Amino acid sequence: MITKFGVGFPNKGHPSVHPATSPQSIPTNSGSQHQSSSEGRKNGAVKEISKSKHILTVSFFLRFCMSRPQNYEFQEWWNKQREKHHDLFIDKSETQRLFTSVEIHTPTADPAVDKERTRSARQLSWVCLLKLQQLASSIAYLSNGFVAILRTANRRIASSSVAADSSRSESRLYHAIKVFLVVVLVLLLFELVAYFKGWHFSPPSLSSAEVEVLGLVELVYANWLKIRANYLAPPLQSLTNVCIVLFLIQSVDRIVLMLGCFWIKFRKLKPVAVMEFSENSEGQNVQDYPMVLVQIPMCNEREVYQQSIAAVCIQDWPRERMLVQVLDDSDDLDVQHLIKAEVQKWQQRGLRILYRHRLIRTGYKAGNLKSAMSCDYVKDYEFVAIFDADFQPGPDFLKKTIPYFKGNDDLALVQTRWAFVNKDENLLTRLQNINLSFHFEVEQQVNGVFINFFGFNGTAGVWRIKALEDCGGWLERTTVEDMDVAVRAHLCGWKFIYLNDVKCLCELPESYEAYKKQQHRWHSGPMQLFRLCFFDILRSKVSSAKKANLILLFFLLRKLILPFYSFTLFCIILPLTMFLPEAQLPAWVVCYVPGIMSILNIVPAPRSFPFIVPYLLFENTMSVTKFNAMISGLFRFGSSYEWIVTKKLGRSSEADLVAFAEKESDPLVEGSSLHRSSSDPGILELNKLEMTKKTGKTKRNRLYRKELALAFILLTASVRSLLSAQGIHFYFLLFQGITFLVVGLDLIGEQVS
Repeated sequence: MITKFGVGFPNKGHPSVHPATSPQSIPTNSGSQHQSSSEGRKNGAVKEISKSKHILTVSFFLRFCMSRPQNYEFQEWWNKQREKHHDLFIDKSETQRLFTSVEIHTPTADPAVDKERTRSARQLSWVCLLKLQQLASSIAYLSNGFVAILRTANRRIASSSVAADSSRSESRLYHAIKVFLVVVLVLLLFELVAYFKGWHFSPPSLSSAEVEVLGLVELVYANWLKIRANYLAPPLQSLTNVCIVLFLIQSVDRIVLMLGCFWIKFRKLKPVAVMEFSENSEGQNVQDYPMVLVQIPMCNEREVYQQSIAAVCIQDWPRERMLVQVLDDSDDLDVQHLIKAEVQKWQQRGLRILYRHRLIRTGYKAGNLKSAMSCDYVKDYEFVAIFDADFQPGPDFLKKTIPYFKGNDDLALVQTRWAFVNKDENLLTRLQNINLSFHFEVEQQVNGVFINFFGFNGTAGVWRIKALEDCGGWLERTTVEDMDVAVRAHLCGWKFIYLNDVKCLCELPESYEAYKKQQHRWHSGPMQLFRLCFFDILRSKVSSAKKANLILLFFLLRKLILPFYSFTLFCIILPLTMFLPEAQLPAWVVCYVPGIMSILNIVPAPRSFPFIVPYLLFENTMSVTKFNAMISGLFRFGSSYEWIVTKKLGRSSEADLVAFAEKESDPLVEGSSLHRSSSDPGILELNKLEMTKKTGKTKRNRLYRKELALAFILLTASVRSLLSAQGIHFYFLLFQGITFLVVGLDLIGEQVS
């Protein structure tokens, strides 16, 4: 293919410019001869174009060339290019006077290329069809899921299985939320009328000139604007500012904890034991192993009693230096028989294990532990390890924890980390894993390294019995007996160590009902304890810095302020600011700072980053439960003393423990001795277990009234936000309201068909 470009150049002694195109050789006036020659050249150009359809001719007339100044630099560059690429530029304008034609040879089109392009277009159409099919499949999947959720919600509403409020405080809070919902609905109706009448853009005024003209509705709306601007918005703005300050203080506390955790990782700081027990205990002096008492408190733990007892009994520790106490507070006779049979099975294998059952079951777990420590033989033991019924320590647990007491006479507690066997079971367990990972990886580790104090987690820890006796032992005055004994031991001058690399397997509650009851106990108990030990902290002999840490950080900031501002700011103030726009809640408080804090919380569990948005929304949803629990504990309502055992499902079977024990080669228990007994009594017990499981209470999902009421409040506020075109506030209220609705319908966690 040849392309022609017509270019005219003035000639001044340059060999590449033809004399025929020089200004001196072309007359300035046009005559008949010039016109006839011009027409001939045009006809020749037309014929040239007809021979080659891909030729482009560009002409510059001489008059235009004469009007421009001569550019000698461009002429020199053009000549050099022609000489350098002579085969590409072929000059055929020797006889032409008005323009210069240059041919540029380009390769002709290949038929194979056209065929390939056709094939690519066909493939592109198929790709588009596949994308459309995938999009249609995704839409169908989402629509089916949405329909299934609606059917499930309708079925649960029709069954009207509403979770009853277990205390007067919960019913009071629910009634207050209902009143708030009615007020919000009335305000929304009022704002909708004002919006459609255009009063949002030109509000009615109460000036004397306009009062007589206003109608009744306009007069009411004008008075409402005056009341909310002068009387309602200022106190709401003050409360908003207080909550923002508390929010920022708590955020700074989180950032400081994260910096401390990064410093620990960077400097590789961790407790160091002065001695270690060898993995192979053969040939070692048994007297080198201290006497250890292992306690397993349980209450109606039908699903997990076997695995917890088995995990403790296969500890790699000399039998004569360890005693296991199974502290059974079950009120179910069948469960009592099953646990007693399990204990007898391990007694027959030579393990020193005892079964204890209280006739007078007072004080819940604290009373159970207190009763066990009152036995006469306890004075022969130096340390006590405590495991809840769903915890499964590794065979080397005692060998990894007891050495830290050697040479540390002021050390009272060695706490280990929890690891969860069912953290990926459902969305609820994934969100719990984020919270607890931050608690252990950051809070416990930082406090253990820098101040040697943290709250005892109630299980998976080893206590020095002398320290327990020195601080008064287990007390039944609160539902957080573990935190109570830890605070009293700290006030007595004892130190704690946290081991982040020693993990103990356990279970997370998989149903929202169980998780809610657990969180209620965990947040009401600290307020009970703070009320009871406040003056003891002030009168203690510890340093002022430790007193300030206990009162300001441990209790007030992390146990009281956190649930207070979370519920007040995001469930009360934010909806109200939509109806009282004179009070402003900045977007960075609603979105940006909570997002940053959520990222910090999720860093210890990096695999959970895809769940950062559900985590943020769910934490705000749980604020109503935590706030109610905090108020109950602080003001001594009845629910603050309520203890409900967290339901377990026994996700880790005994067979898993057997396999783990055989891999770890426990020399104390070998071969078939670990397997479940196949004797006739064992079979009868197992049959009885299956029968009692079948006759147990039927589980069902429930409706939660407070969460549902708050869902409608937030969704109503989102509609008001939409009228005001507040983008971030609208989306936050919308998704937060949907989250409350999902939780209120019990669509999160374990689903019972």
